[in-house]
Amino acid sequence: MNQLLRPSAERGNADFGWLKSKHTFSFGSYYDPKHSGFGALRVINEDKVAPSAGFPTHPHKNMEIISYVVSGALEHKDSLGTGSVIREGDLQRMSAGTGVHHSEYNHSDTDPVHFLQIWIVPEKDGLTPGYEQKTFPTAERRDNLRLIGSRDGRRGSVVIHQDVDLYASLLSAGKSVAIEIRPGRKGWLQIVKGALGVDGQTLAAGDGLGLLQAGEVSLVASLDAEFLLFDLSA
Repeated sequence: MNQLLRPSAERGNADFGWLKSKHTFSFGSYYDPKHSGFGALRVINEDKVAPSAGFPTHPHKNMEIISYVVSGALEHKDSLGTGSVIREGDLQRMSAGTGVHHSEYNHSDTDPVHFLQIWIVPEKDGLTPGYEQKTFPTAERRDNLRLIGSRDGRRGSVVIHQDVDLYASLLSAGKSVAIEIRPGRKGWLQIVKGALGVDGQTLAAGDGLGLLQAGEVSLVASLDAEFLLFDLSA
C-alpha cells in the first residue's frame, strides 16, 4: 500500500460544549489501534474553542507540542514564564522535555479560535523545556510549500527536536505544487481547508493522507486549499 487515507469523518470526536475536537490519531479517551500515530507524529487534533474558554493549566513531559492557528487567537501561558498570543499564520513550538505546565485560552470574548494541536515525539527524552514562536505571512505560504518547522531551523523555520520537516501551503484553486518523498522518508498530508487532488483522488478539509512510497507526488487545488505536509523518517 503506497498511501494511507484517513477520512475526516472517521476521526475521533470530542464535544465538551466549549471545545469541539477532531482527533486524527488516538488521543485521550479515543483509541483506534489502526491510527495511533505516524512515525514520530503522534497527535493532530483539530480544535475549535468557544470565546473566553480554554484549557486550564496542565502538565506535559517529553513531547514537542506545536500549535498552528487557522483563525482567531490563542493565548498561551506556561511555567517557563512565557506568555503570548498565537494568531493565524503563527507557529508555536513548546518542548515539554523534563516537564512544563501550560494553559491555552481563546484570547477573544466574542469569536471562536480554530487551531491544530500537533504532538511530535522528540529525538530524546529529558530535553530542557523551551519555547519558540514565529509568524509565516500569507504571501510566503501562497502557492508555495513554506518550510515552517525543521530540526535545524533552516530558512527561518521553528526548530523541532526530531528528524521532521513541516511545510505549510495556501494553494489557490487550479494551482499545483510537487513534493518529493525521498528514499527512507514518508509524508503525511493534513488538509486544513478547501480541497486538494492527490494522484487522482480528492481530499477535503480534515482529511489526512500518509505517503509511503518514495517519488514525486503532484498536489492540485480543486478549491482554494490550506494544508500541512510532514516529511518524516520512515
